[in-house]
Amino acid sequence: MTDTSMQTTATPIRRRLDTTSPEAQAAVRRRYRAEARFKAYGLLAILTAAVFLVVLLVDIVSKAMPAFTTTALQLDVAVPGDLVPPDQKYNPAAIRSADYLPVMREALRTAIPGVQGRGPERTLLRLLSPGAPDILRERLAADPSLIGTTFKVPLLLSATADLYFKGAGTPIIARAGRGSATPSGTSGTITVTAPGNDFSENLVTLKLAVAERARTLAAEAERTARGNAPNAAERANELRAEAAALAARAKDPASAEALDSSLPTLLAEINGGLVKISQLAANRIEGDVLLRLATADEAKPGDWRIVTYATPESGRKITDLEVAFLERFKAKGHVESGINWRFFTSGDSREPELAGIRGAVVGTALTLFVTLILCVPIGVAAAIYLEEFAPKNRFTDIIEVNINNLAAVPSIVFGLLGLAMFLNFFGLPRSAPLVGGLVLALLVLPTIIIASRAALKAVPPSIKEAALGVGASHQQAIFHHVLPLAMPGIMTGTIIGMAHALGETAPLLMIGMVAFIVDVPTSITDAATVLPVQIFLWSDLPELAFKAKTAAAIVVLLVFLFIMNGMAIWLRKRFERRW
Repeated sequence: MTDTSMQTTATPIRRRLDTTSPEAQAAVRRRYRAEARFKAYGLLAILTAAVFLVVLLVDIVSKAMPAFTTTALQLDVAVPGDLVPPDQKYNPAAIRSADYLPVMREALRTAIPGVQGRGPERTLLRLLSPGAPDILRERLAADPSLIGTTFKVPLLLSATADLYFKGAGTPIIARAGRGSATPSGTSGTITVTAPGNDFSENLVTLKLAVAERARTLAAEAERTARGNAPNAAERANELRAEAAALAARAKDPASAEALDSSLPTLLAEINGGLVKISQLAANRIEGDVLLRLATADEAKPGDWRIVTYATPESGRKITDLEVAFLERFKAKGHVESGINWRFFTSGDSREPELAGIRGAVVGTALTLFVTLILCVPIGVAAAIYLEEFAPKNRFTDIIEVNINNLAAVPSIVFGLLGLAMFLNFFGLPRSAPLVGGLVLALLVLPTIIIASRAALKAVPPSIKEAALGVGASHQQAIFHHVLPLAMPGIMTGTIIGMAHALGETAPLLMIGMVAFIVDVPTSITDAATVLPVQIFLWSDLPELAFKAKTAAAIVVLLVFLFIMNGMAIWLRKRFERRW
């Protein structure tokens, strides 16, 4: 007898979905909050990256702007008739090789009369760039009839003078004078008096600068005392004594203040001249005349102001006398600014105002040309063979693994390979676009192979099968049907690989493309440099003007990269096929 009580009927267990209980609704709310937080985190990450990108671009562009403009002096230049021998007047080579230094010096003397002494004359001539006569030289070579005449010519300023007019280097504060100021003379060391204590505001500002200098020396004394130098204690005591003396001067607001090279420079513009202040009181200043003052009959009464240069003369490259000359040129309307076309049309130079990127751009173009004609055919052919024709065995597996590994190898390894093989073994010319192109071709080749194989794989197999079905051979199916459809992806990968090569510096440094190259290369075997290396060289130079050149070259490089990546996006959208 079977115990029916032990028999059970297998029935499916049904679970009721709980969506109405408070616990279920709380779980749903927690899930929604977690999804909202995740979405907010993603949006925050994108916004943070965008902010950093905008800050980076704004910083680079703001630093690069001074390099895209240049400043020149528009002066009347009197070209002497005996600049070249009479029989060589129409010889462009003789005109270009003439001595233009006396012509420049005479033009400056005419613009600012009354400059006497070899020192001031050298300072005046130092305001011009060594390339200042270039425009005059080319104009005379093109039109020799101008020899013996006087005409206006833009004379390029030096980098220091150019940066002065662009506001770089030191903050400048000008305060118009109130009341009357009477100078005691027109040249030499003079005294300017103001009965109404009209210099008191400048005196207060100077006292604050003295107090700040005292605090700086006191802090330096404490740092020196904590040092391990043999004479640290003695030097610290000297700094403390100097700081105490300055602090005592700053606490006496009524006493006259003597200016030295460690304090801000004060210049008095009065009666059409310029006075460098050496001592300042509330109602009197004393100083040396940098630019001759007009006489009492010529000057306008009360026409004066005080100009303060926050950075002391010892802390800036431009001297007070140079400032005086530049301000006089500016007051006479001789200073003109314009686009710095020389930056795009000249090669490299030791002088910042003459340096340009043309040589680097041409060298980059030649190097990328060699890279392109080498890596594209080889890379695409290798991708077609490995993807469509190569047998699947251990040998091809090893090749594919090595290609993937080479795509991740540091770029400097390719530079070492180029140094060992192309320069040392084959003896190819150093610092030539030919060698640079070979090295970058090795660098870009794995990327192009991988991108080309991915493009070939993206073509539906039905395309090849249909071609084979109508009687085409395997080779015809690949080259006549699959390859044309994969070409947009191949071109996109190629452009991205070339953009990668455009920004590489390390492998090119190893093959000598770091050399200082002035001439613009004309062939793939000439010595050349490339834009990333040019940026690297300029960034290591101490001149302030080269910092702007570096940022400007980075902007140009970024423009090329944006164009190349934009081309890749356009090609992908233009030839994209949807299956």
